[in-house]
Amino acid sequence: MTKTADSVWMECLSFIKDNIKPQAYKTWFEPIKPIKLAGEALTIQVPSEFFYEWLEEHYIKLLRVALVRELGADAKLVYDVRMQNKYSSNSPQTVKRPSSNRNPLKPQKVTVPLESKRELKNPFVIPGLQKVKIESQLNPNYNFVNFVEGDSNRLARSAGMAVANKPGGTSFNPLLIYGGVGLGKTHLSHAIGVEIKDKYPDKTVLYISSEKFTQQFIDSVKSNTRNDFIHFYQMIDVLIIDDVQFLSGKAGTQDVFFHIFNHLHQNGKQVILTSDKAPVDMQDIEQRLLSRFKWGLSAELQAPDFETRISILQNKLYRDGVEMPEEIVEYIAKNIKSNVRELEGVIISMIAQASFNRKEFTIELAKQIVDKFVKNTKKEISIDYIQKVVSKYFDMDVATLQSKTRKRHIVQARQLAMYFAKRMTKSSLASIGSQIGKRDHATVLHACKTVDNLTETDKQFKKYVEDLRKKLTL
Repeated sequence: MTKTADSVWMECLSFIKDNIKPQAYKTWFEPIKPIKLAGEALTIQVPSEFFYEWLEEHYIKLLRVALVRELGADAKLVYDVRMQNKYSSNSPQTVKRPSSNRNPLKPQKVTVPLESKRELKNPFVIPGLQKVKIESQLNPNYNFVNFVEGDSNRLARSAGMAVANKPGGTSFNPLLIYGGVGLGKTHLSHAIGVEIKDKYPDKTVLYISSEKFTQQFIDSVKSNTRNDFIHFYQMIDVLIIDDVQFLSGKAGTQDVFFHIFNHLHQNGKQVILTSDKAPVDMQDIEQRLLSRFKWGLSAELQAPDFETRISILQNKLYRDGVEMPEEIVEYIAKNIKSNVRELEGVIISMIAQASFNRKEFTIELAKQIVDKFVKNTKKEISIDYIQKVVSKYFDMDVATLQSKTRKRHIVQARQLAMYFAKRMTKSSLASIGSQIGKRDHATVLHACKTVDNLTETDKQFKKYVEDLRKKLTL
Protein backbone atom coordinates (compact mmCIF):
# COMPACT_ATOMS: atom_id res chain seq x y z
CA MET A 1 0.00 0.00 0.00
CA THR A 2 1.27 3.48 -0.92
CA LYS A 3 2.19 5.50 2.13
CA THR A 4 0.58 8.91 2.62
CA ALA A 5 1.22 11.68 5.12
CA ASP A 6 -1.94 10.62 6.98
CA SER A 7 -1.09 6.92 7.10
CA VAL A 8 2.52 7.50 8.20
CA TRP A 9 1.44 9.95 10.90
CA MET A 10 -1.30 7.59 12.17
CA GLU A 11 1.31 4.84 12.59
CA CYS A 12 3.67 7.26 14.33
CA LEU A 13 0.86 8.35 16.69
CA SER A 14 0.06 4.74 17.50
CA PHE A 15 3.69 4.20 18.59
CA ILE A 16 3.92 7.56 20.44
CA LYS A 17 0.65 6.94 22.31
CA ASP A 18 2.07 3.74 23.80
CA ASN A 19 5.17 5.51 25.08
CA ILE A 20 3.97 8.65 26.86
CA LYS A 21 1.34 9.63 29.41
CA PRO A 22 -2.20 10.16 28.10
CA GLN A 23 -2.38 13.82 29.12
CA ALA A 24 0.93 14.60 27.39
CA TYR A 25 -0.29 12.83 24.24
CA LYS A 26 -3.56 14.75 24.29
CA THR A 27 -1.86 18.11 24.80
CA TRP A 28 1.12 17.84 22.46
CA PHE A 29 0.20 15.32 19.73
CA GLU A 30 -3.55 15.42 19.13
CA PRO A 31 -3.46 19.02 17.78
CA ILE A 32 -0.82 18.11 15.13
CA LYS A 33 -1.98 17.68 11.52
CA PRO A 34 -0.01 15.77 8.84
CA ILE A 35 0.40 17.97 5.75
CA LYS A 36 2.69 16.33 3.20
CA LEU A 37 4.92 13.32 2.59
CA ALA A 38 7.78 13.81 0.12
CA GLY A 39 10.09 10.78 0.01
CA GLU A 40 11.47 10.37 3.53
CA ALA A 41 10.36 13.85 4.65
CA LEU A 42 7.10 14.20 6.56
CA THR A 43 5.66 17.71 7.06
CA ILE A 44 3.40 18.24 10.08
CA GLN A 45 1.47 21.38 11.03
CA VAL A 46 1.75 22.66 14.62
CA PRO A 47 -0.42 25.47 16.07
CA SER A 48 2.31 27.84 17.29
CA GLU A 49 6.00 28.67 17.59
CA PHE A 50 5.87 27.71 21.27
CA PHE A 51 4.41 24.32 20.32
CA TYR A 52 7.22 23.71 17.81
CA GLU A 53 9.89 24.63 20.37
CA TRP A 54 8.32 22.38 23.00
CA LEU A 55 8.26 19.35 20.68
CA GLU A 56 11.87 19.94 19.64
CA GLU A 57 13.00 20.25 23.25
CA HIS A 58 11.04 17.42 24.84
CA TYR A 59 9.84 14.90 22.24
CA ILE A 60 12.37 14.94 19.41
CA LYS A 61 13.85 11.54 20.38
CA LEU A 62 10.42 9.93 20.45
CA LEU A 63 9.43 11.54 17.12
CA ARG A 64 12.71 10.42 15.59
CA VAL A 65 12.20 6.80 16.66
CA ALA A 66 8.60 6.79 15.39
CA LEU A 67 9.61 8.22 11.98
CA VAL A 68 12.56 5.88 11.51
CA ARG A 69 10.22 2.95 12.13
CA GLU A 70 7.95 4.15 9.30
CA LEU A 71 10.31 5.83 6.80
CA GLY A 72 13.73 4.34 7.43
CA ALA A 73 17.02 5.70 8.73
CA ASP A 74 16.94 8.76 6.43
CA ALA A 75 13.58 9.97 7.76
CA LYS A 76 13.22 13.74 8.06
CA LEU A 77 10.66 15.86 9.88
CA VAL A 78 9.54 19.33 8.76
CA TYR A 79 7.28 21.56 10.85
CA ASP A 80 4.64 23.80 9.32
CA VAL A 81 4.35 26.45 12.07
CA ARG A 82 1.25 28.65 12.12
CA MET A 83 2.32 32.25 12.80
CA GLN A 84 -0.48 34.58 13.90
CA ASN A 85 0.05 38.04 12.40
CA LYS A 86 -1.12 40.51 15.04
CA TYR A 87 -1.27 43.34 12.47
CA SER A 88 -3.55 41.50 10.12
CA SER A 89 -6.98 39.98 10.43
CA ASN A 90 -6.22 37.54 7.63
CA SER A 91 -5.67 33.87 8.32
CA PRO A 92 -2.37 32.95 10.00
CA GLN A 93 0.84 32.76 8.01
CA THR A 94 2.81 29.51 8.10
CA VAL A 95 6.57 29.01 8.10
CA LYS A 96 8.53 25.83 7.46
CA ARG A 97 10.93 24.68 10.19
CA PRO A 98 13.09 21.59 9.69
CA SER A 99 13.50 19.40 12.75
CA SER A 100 16.97 19.51 14.25
CA ASN A 101 16.90 15.69 14.32
CA ARG A 102 19.48 15.96 17.08
CA ASN A 103 20.54 12.86 19.01
CA PRO A 104 19.13 10.31 16.55
CA LEU A 105 18.27 7.00 18.16
CA LYS A 106 18.35 3.69 16.33
CA PRO A 107 15.10 1.80 16.81
CA GLN A 108 16.73 -1.43 18.00
CA LYS A 109 18.28 0.36 20.97
CA VAL A 110 14.91 1.38 22.37
CA THR A 111 14.11 -1.36 24.86
CA VAL A 112 11.86 0.53 27.32
CA PRO A 113 8.89 2.83 26.78
CA LEU A 114 10.04 6.39 26.26
CA GLU A 115 8.68 9.15 28.48
CA SER A 116 9.43 12.83 28.16
CA LYS A 117 11.84 13.87 30.90
CA ARG A 118 9.65 16.77 31.94
CA GLU A 119 5.99 17.53 31.64
CA LEU A 120 4.79 21.11 31.31
CA LYS A 121 5.73 22.76 34.60
CA ASN A 122 2.69 23.52 36.70
CA PRO A 123 3.53 26.10 39.38
CA PHE A 124 1.21 24.30 41.81
CA VAL A 125 3.26 21.11 41.37
CA ILE A 126 0.21 19.15 40.36
CA PRO A 127 1.12 16.62 37.67
CA GLY A 128 -0.56 16.54 34.30
CA LEU A 129 -2.25 19.06 32.08
CA GLN A 130 -5.84 17.90 32.13
CA LYS A 131 -8.15 20.59 33.38
CA VAL A 132 -9.52 18.40 36.14
CA LYS A 133 -6.03 18.10 37.57
CA ILE A 134 -5.68 21.83 38.27
CA GLU A 135 -6.85 22.56 41.81
CA SER A 136 -8.94 25.75 41.77
CA GLN A 137 -7.72 26.92 45.24
CA LEU A 138 -11.29 28.09 45.91
CA ASN A 139 -12.94 28.01 49.33
CA PRO A 140 -16.49 26.62 48.87
CA ASN A 141 -17.59 28.34 52.11
CA TYR A 142 -17.16 31.68 50.37
CA ASN A 143 -20.24 31.59 48.15
CA PHE A 144 -23.11 33.85 47.08
CA VAL A 145 -25.54 32.23 49.52
CA ASN A 146 -23.69 33.63 52.54
CA PHE A 147 -22.58 36.90 50.90
CA VAL A 148 -25.17 39.31 52.31
CA GLU A 149 -26.31 41.95 49.82
CA GLY A 150 -26.72 45.61 50.80
CA ASP A 151 -26.41 49.10 49.33
CA SER A 152 -22.67 49.02 50.07
CA ASN A 153 -21.97 46.03 47.80
CA ARG A 154 -24.93 45.72 45.40
CA LEU A 155 -23.05 46.78 42.24
CA ALA A 156 -20.09 44.47 42.89
CA ARG A 157 -22.33 41.52 43.82
CA SER A 158 -24.59 41.98 40.76
CA ALA A 159 -21.59 42.25 38.45
CA GLY A 160 -20.13 39.13 40.09
CA MET A 161 -23.36 37.20 39.44
CA ALA A 162 -23.39 38.34 35.80
CA VAL A 163 -19.80 37.15 35.35
CA ALA A 164 -20.58 33.83 37.05
CA ASN A 165 -23.52 33.26 34.68
CA LYS A 166 -21.48 34.07 31.56
CA PRO A 167 -17.72 34.07 32.25
CA GLY A 168 -15.79 35.92 29.56
CA GLY A 169 -19.07 36.79 27.83
CA THR A 170 -19.94 40.08 29.55
CA SER A 171 -18.45 43.55 29.27
CA PHE A 172 -17.21 43.11 32.87
CA ASN A 173 -13.83 41.75 31.78
CA PRO A 174 -11.74 42.29 33.75
CA LEU A 175 -13.94 42.66 36.84
CA LEU A 176 -11.98 44.64 39.43
CA ILE A 177 -13.44 44.54 42.95
CA TYR A 178 -11.87 47.10 45.28
CA GLY A 179 -12.42 48.36 48.81
CA GLY A 180 -10.96 48.52 52.32
CA VAL A 181 -9.90 45.72 54.65
CA GLY A 182 -12.51 43.15 55.68
CA LEU A 183 -15.30 44.30 53.36
CA GLY A 184 -15.61 41.02 51.43
CA LYS A 185 -13.36 41.31 48.35
CA THR A 186 -11.88 37.84 48.80
CA HIS A 187 -15.27 36.35 49.70
CA LEU A 188 -16.91 37.78 46.57
CA SER A 189 -14.09 36.72 44.24
CA HIS A 190 -14.25 33.15 45.62
CA ALA A 191 -18.06 33.20 45.32
CA ILE A 192 -17.82 34.01 41.60
CA GLY A 193 -15.34 31.16 41.11
CA VAL A 194 -17.45 28.69 43.11
CA GLU A 195 -20.58 29.63 41.13
CA ILE A 196 -18.74 29.21 37.80
CA LYS A 197 -17.48 25.77 38.87
CA ASP A 198 -21.08 24.78 39.73
CA LYS A 199 -22.50 26.03 36.42
CA TYR A 200 -19.57 25.10 34.15
CA PRO A 201 -17.73 22.10 35.65
CA ASP A 202 -15.45 21.82 32.59
CA LYS A 203 -14.05 25.34 32.95
CA THR A 204 -10.67 25.72 34.59
CA VAL A 205 -11.00 28.25 37.42
CA LEU A 206 -7.95 29.33 39.40
CA TYR A 207 -7.75 31.62 42.44
CA ILE A 208 -4.33 32.92 43.49
CA SER A 209 -2.97 35.78 45.58
CA SER A 210 -0.67 38.24 43.82
CA GLU A 211 2.14 37.41 46.30
CA LYS A 212 1.98 33.71 45.39
CA PHE A 213 1.81 34.57 41.68
CA THR A 214 4.93 36.74 42.09
CA GLN A 215 6.79 34.00 43.96
CA GLN A 216 5.92 31.43 41.28
CA PHE A 217 7.21 33.80 38.60
CA ILE A 218 10.48 34.35 40.50
CA ASP A 219 10.89 30.57 40.88
CA SER A 220 10.25 30.07 37.17
CA VAL A 221 12.95 32.60 36.28
CA LYS A 222 15.43 30.90 38.63
CA SER A 223 14.71 27.46 37.18
CA ASN A 224 14.60 28.75 33.58
CA THR A 225 10.97 27.67 33.12
CA ARG A 226 9.42 31.09 32.42
CA ASN A 227 7.73 29.86 29.21
CA ASP A 228 6.16 26.96 31.11
CA PHE A 229 4.85 29.39 33.72
CA ILE A 230 3.27 31.65 31.07
CA HIS A 231 1.82 28.73 29.12
CA PHE A 232 0.25 27.27 32.27
CA TYR A 233 -1.58 30.50 33.07
CA GLN A 234 -2.65 30.95 29.44
CA MET A 235 -4.62 27.68 29.72
CA ILE A 236 -6.87 28.99 32.52
CA ASP A 237 -10.51 29.84 31.67
CA VAL A 238 -11.21 32.02 34.74
CA LEU A 239 -8.24 33.62 36.52
CA ILE A 240 -8.86 35.29 39.89
CA ILE A 241 -5.97 37.33 41.32
CA ASP A 242 -6.38 38.67 44.86
CA ASP A 243 -4.74 41.90 46.12
CA VAL A 244 -3.40 42.95 42.72
CA GLN A 245 -2.05 46.17 44.30
CA PHE A 246 0.89 44.13 45.63
CA LEU A 247 2.24 43.92 42.06
CA SER A 248 3.30 47.56 42.48
CA GLY A 249 6.99 48.11 41.91
CA LYS A 250 7.50 44.54 40.60
CA ALA A 251 8.31 45.29 36.96
CA GLY A 252 9.11 41.71 35.89
CA THR A 253 5.93 40.26 37.39
CA GLN A 254 3.85 43.08 35.89
CA ASP A 255 5.37 42.39 32.47
CA VAL A 256 4.58 38.66 32.56
CA PHE A 257 1.07 39.32 33.91
CA PHE A 258 0.52 41.83 31.08
CA HIS A 259 1.18 39.10 28.48
CA ILE A 260 -0.94 36.52 30.32
CA PHE A 261 -3.78 39.04 30.70
CA ASN A 262 -3.68 39.95 26.99
CA HIS A 263 -3.79 36.28 25.95
CA LEU A 264 -6.72 35.48 28.25
CA HIS A 265 -8.69 38.60 27.32
CA GLN A 266 -8.20 38.11 23.57
CA ASN A 267 -9.35 34.50 23.85
CA GLY A 268 -12.56 35.34 25.71
CA LYS A 269 -11.35 34.09 29.09
CA GLN A 270 -12.48 35.82 32.29
CA VAL A 271 -10.13 37.79 34.56
CA ILE A 272 -11.23 38.84 38.07
CA LEU A 273 -9.03 41.10 40.22
CA THR A 274 -9.31 42.44 43.75
CA SER A 275 -7.52 45.44 45.19
CA ASP A 276 -7.65 47.72 48.21
CA LYS A 277 -7.42 50.73 45.88
CA ALA A 278 -9.18 51.98 42.76
CA PRO A 279 -6.98 51.86 39.60
CA VAL A 280 -6.53 55.66 39.69
CA ASP A 281 -4.92 55.39 43.15
CA MET A 282 -2.52 52.52 42.41
CA GLN A 283 1.13 53.51 42.49
CA ASP A 284 4.08 51.94 40.67
CA ILE A 285 1.84 49.91 38.35
CA GLU A 286 2.68 50.23 34.65
CA GLN A 287 0.32 52.49 32.73
CA ARG A 288 -0.39 49.83 30.09
CA LEU A 289 -1.53 47.47 32.87
CA LEU A 290 -3.62 50.11 34.64
CA SER A 291 -5.39 50.93 31.37
CA ARG A 292 -6.33 47.25 31.04
CA PHE A 293 -7.66 47.18 34.59
CA LYS A 294 -10.08 49.89 33.45
CA TRP A 295 -11.29 48.00 30.36
CA GLY A 296 -14.07 46.20 32.21
CA LEU A 297 -15.82 47.24 35.41
CA SER A 298 -14.29 48.58 38.63
CA ALA A 299 -16.80 47.93 41.43
CA GLU A 300 -16.27 49.31 44.94
CA LEU A 301 -17.17 47.53 48.19
CA GLN A 302 -17.98 50.10 50.87
CA ALA A 303 -18.43 49.77 54.62
CA PRO A 304 -21.88 48.22 55.28
CA ASP A 305 -24.68 50.43 56.60
CA PHE A 306 -26.60 49.61 59.81
CA GLU A 307 -29.30 47.47 58.12
CA THR A 308 -26.68 45.46 56.21
CA ARG A 309 -24.66 44.96 59.41
CA ILE A 310 -27.78 43.56 61.10
CA SER A 311 -28.34 41.18 58.15
CA ILE A 312 -24.70 40.03 58.24
CA LEU A 313 -24.91 39.26 61.97
CA GLN A 314 -28.22 37.42 61.60
CA ASN A 315 -26.86 35.41 58.67
CA LYS A 316 -23.76 34.44 60.67
CA LEU A 317 -25.88 33.37 63.69
CA TYR A 318 -28.24 31.39 61.44
CA ARG A 319 -25.34 29.54 59.78
CA ASP A 320 -23.85 28.74 63.21
CA GLY A 321 -27.21 27.58 64.56
CA VAL A 322 -27.18 30.14 67.38
CA GLU A 323 -30.06 32.26 68.70
CA MET A 324 -29.24 35.68 70.14
CA PRO A 325 -31.60 38.37 71.50
CA GLU A 326 -32.38 41.08 68.95
CA GLU A 327 -31.24 43.97 71.20
CA ILE A 328 -27.75 42.40 71.50
CA VAL A 329 -27.49 42.02 67.71
CA GLU A 330 -28.49 45.67 67.31
CA TYR A 331 -25.99 46.78 69.96
CA ILE A 332 -23.13 45.03 68.12
CA ALA A 333 -24.26 46.45 64.75
CA LYS A 334 -24.40 49.99 66.17
CA ASN A 335 -20.92 49.85 67.69
CA ILE A 336 -18.88 47.90 65.11
CA LYS A 337 -18.97 49.93 61.91
CA SER A 338 -15.61 49.45 60.26
CA ASN A 339 -15.86 46.09 58.47
CA VAL A 340 -17.53 42.70 58.16
CA ARG A 341 -14.55 40.78 59.54
CA GLU A 342 -14.83 42.56 62.91
CA LEU A 343 -18.60 42.00 63.03
CA GLU A 344 -18.10 38.25 62.61
CA GLY A 345 -15.20 38.35 65.09
CA VAL A 346 -17.47 39.77 67.81
CA ILE A 347 -20.07 37.05 67.19
CA ILE A 348 -17.41 34.31 67.38
CA SER A 349 -16.09 35.78 70.65
CA MET A 350 -19.63 35.97 72.08
CA ILE A 351 -20.33 32.32 71.23
CA ALA A 352 -16.95 31.24 72.66
CA GLN A 353 -17.47 33.14 75.94
CA ALA A 354 -21.01 31.84 76.34
CA SER A 355 -20.07 28.20 75.69
CA PHE A 356 -16.71 27.99 77.51
CA ASN A 357 -17.65 30.10 80.53
CA ARG A 358 -21.31 29.06 80.59
CA LYS A 359 -22.41 32.68 80.32
CA GLU A 360 -25.71 33.90 78.95
CA PHE A 361 -25.84 36.27 75.99
CA THR A 362 -26.25 39.67 77.67
CA ILE A 363 -25.73 43.32 76.75
CA GLU A 364 -22.97 43.44 79.42
CA LEU A 365 -21.07 40.58 77.76
CA ALA A 366 -21.55 42.19 74.34
CA LYS A 367 -20.24 45.52 75.71
CA GLN A 368 -17.10 43.88 77.16
CA ILE A 369 -16.27 42.17 73.87
CA VAL A 370 -17.11 45.18 71.68
CA ASP A 371 -14.94 47.43 73.90
CA LYS A 372 -12.00 45.06 73.47
CA PHE A 373 -12.46 45.01 69.71
CA VAL A 374 -12.70 48.78 69.45
CA LYS A 375 -9.68 49.22 71.75
CA ASN A 376 -7.58 46.63 69.95
CA THR A 377 -8.44 47.91 66.50
CA LYS A 378 -5.52 50.06 65.49
CA LYS A 379 -6.86 53.55 65.10
CA GLU A 380 -6.13 54.97 61.66
CA ILE A 381 -4.07 58.15 61.81
CA SER A 382 -6.03 61.06 60.34
CA ILE A 383 -4.72 63.46 57.69
CA ASP A 384 -5.39 66.35 60.11
CA TYR A 385 -3.19 64.70 62.74
CA ILE A 386 -0.38 64.16 60.21
CA GLN A 387 -0.52 67.84 59.17
CA LYS A 388 -0.34 68.94 62.83
CA VAL A 389 2.68 66.71 63.59
CA VAL A 390 4.56 67.78 60.43
CA SER A 391 3.77 71.49 61.02
CA LYS A 392 4.95 71.30 64.64
CA TYR A 393 8.15 69.49 63.61
CA PHE A 394 9.04 72.27 61.13
CA ASP A 395 7.88 74.99 63.55
CA MET A 396 5.06 76.36 61.40
CA ASP A 397 1.29 76.38 61.63
CA VAL A 398 -1.04 74.19 59.54
CA ALA A 399 -2.31 77.19 57.54
CA THR A 400 1.28 77.90 56.37
CA LEU A 401 1.73 74.23 55.44
CA GLN A 402 -1.44 74.37 53.32
CA SER A 403 -0.69 77.76 51.76
CA LYS A 404 0.21 78.38 48.11
CA THR A 405 3.75 79.58 48.93
CA ARG A 406 6.64 78.03 46.97
CA LYS A 407 9.29 78.54 49.67
CA ARG A 408 11.42 75.43 49.64
CA HIS A 409 11.12 74.41 53.32
CA ILE A 410 7.32 74.84 53.27
CA VAL A 411 6.97 72.91 50.01
CA GLN A 412 9.04 70.08 51.50
CA ALA A 413 6.93 70.03 54.67
CA ARG A 414 3.77 69.88 52.55
CA GLN A 415 5.21 67.05 50.45
CA LEU A 416 6.13 65.10 53.60
CA ALA A 417 2.58 65.52 54.93
CA MET A 418 1.22 64.14 51.63
CA TYR A 419 3.75 61.29 51.69
CA PHE A 420 2.78 60.14 55.20
CA ALA A 421 -0.94 60.61 54.47
CA LYS A 422 -0.53 58.24 51.49
CA ARG A 423 1.42 55.70 53.56
CA MET A 424 -0.58 55.83 56.79
CA THR A 425 -4.19 56.37 55.76
CA LYS A 426 -6.57 54.64 53.38
CA SER A 427 -7.55 57.95 51.78
CA SER A 428 -7.40 58.31 48.00
CA LEU A 429 -4.84 60.61 46.37
CA ALA A 430 -7.61 63.05 45.47
CA SER A 431 -8.85 63.13 49.07
CA ILE A 432 -5.32 63.73 50.44
CA GLY A 433 -4.74 66.53 47.94
CA SER A 434 -8.01 68.28 48.74
CA GLN A 435 -7.32 68.15 52.52
CA ILE A 436 -3.71 69.37 52.23
CA GLY A 437 -4.11 72.76 50.57
CA LYS A 438 -6.72 71.86 47.92
CA ARG A 439 -4.20 70.17 45.59
CA ASP A 440 -5.07 67.54 42.96
CA HIS A 441 -4.09 63.85 42.99
CA ALA A 442 -1.21 64.43 40.53
CA THR A 443 0.44 66.80 43.04
CA VAL A 444 0.22 64.14 45.75
CA LEU A 445 1.72 61.53 43.42
CA HIS A 446 4.57 63.92 42.57
CA ALA A 447 5.10 64.64 46.30
CA CYS A 448 5.45 60.92 47.11
CA LYS A 449 7.99 60.38 44.33
CA THR A 450 9.95 63.49 45.40
CA VAL A 451 10.12 62.29 49.02
CA ASP A 452 11.31 58.84 47.88
CA ASN A 453 14.03 60.39 45.70
CA LEU A 454 15.22 62.88 48.35
CA THR A 455 15.31 60.15 51.02
CA GLU A 456 17.85 58.27 48.90
CA THR A 457 20.01 61.27 48.00
CA ASP A 458 19.80 63.75 50.90
CA LYS A 459 20.95 62.67 54.39
CA GLN A 460 19.28 65.59 56.18
CA PHE A 461 15.98 64.93 54.41
CA LYS A 462 16.23 61.23 55.27
CA LYS A 463 16.49 62.27 58.95
CA TYR A 464 13.30 64.34 58.58
CA VAL A 465 11.48 61.26 57.26
CA GLU A 466 12.79 58.99 60.04
CA ASP A 467 11.98 61.51 62.81
CA LEU A 468 8.46 62.09 61.53
CA ARG A 469 7.81 58.36 61.11
CA LYS A 470 8.75 57.80 64.77
CA LYS A 471 6.51 60.67 65.94
CA LEU A 472 3.55 59.46 63.87
CA THR A 473 3.82 55.80 64.94
CA LEU A 474 4.14 56.49 68.68
